[in-house]
Amino acid sequence: MKIPTDMSRLKGFRYPREVIAYAVWAYHRLALSTADVEDLLAARGVIVSREAVRLWVNRFGQHFAACIRRDRPRPNDKWHMDEVVITIRGKKHWLWRAIDARGDVLDILVQTRRNAKAARRFFQRLVARFGEPRVVITDKLRSYIKPIKTLAPDADHRAHKGLNNAIEVSHRPTRKREKIMGRFKSYRQAQRFLSAHDQINLIFRPRRYQLTATSYRHARSDAFSLWADYTAEMAA
Repeated sequence: MKIPTDMSRLKGFRYPREVIAYAVWAYHRLALSTADVEDLLAARGVIVSREAVRLWVNRFGQHFAACIRRDRPRPNDKWHMDEVVITIRGKKHWLWRAIDARGDVLDILVQTRRNAKAARRFFQRLVARFGEPRVVITDKLRSYIKPIKTLAPDADHRAHKGLNNAIEVSHRPTRKREKIMGRFKSYRQAQRFLSAHDQINLIFRPRRYQLTATSYRHARSDAFSLWADYTAEMAA
């Protein structure tokens, strides 16, 4: 099966933009390694190296993530925040993640600390981008208390581990990809990959259990249509 190539080529690139966009989509959506994407493209008559796939993913993953963030509706004003440990070159790091009440990822930030300074830095990013929330749900980490009280004084802060099951589920794809990638190699790689991965999966992973088969197919069709639009916006 050949990949259709109707759009103009990107300046300085050997392959059409549809091929590059397909590689980025397959890598993020199907939880594949770069070698897997290389084989997938080879089956469609496109011969590239896994290094080329890696460069495409690093360069254009952020483009698609930025387009999705730009076009998505305003998030719900009820936020869930949590932090999970990830190991990078034998050193413990913390991945801070926030989602809204619909389960859509608002932002992620990889940091080396799990304290009030780190909590403030992350929460400040969220408030600057989305404004003050109505409700913030966290676990019982006390580092959240002062930043939330200072930056969103009117927010209802609920510190209860049992209320935060939604974001616990949101961490699972990260764990899955971490295993496939053989752990993250650096702080920069983890931040770059996860910031794109969460946004791309936002449009390609609707809550299927809440949809009929017909509704799910419509949602998938809309996602592919958006992806084609974003592919047309790619720039070298």
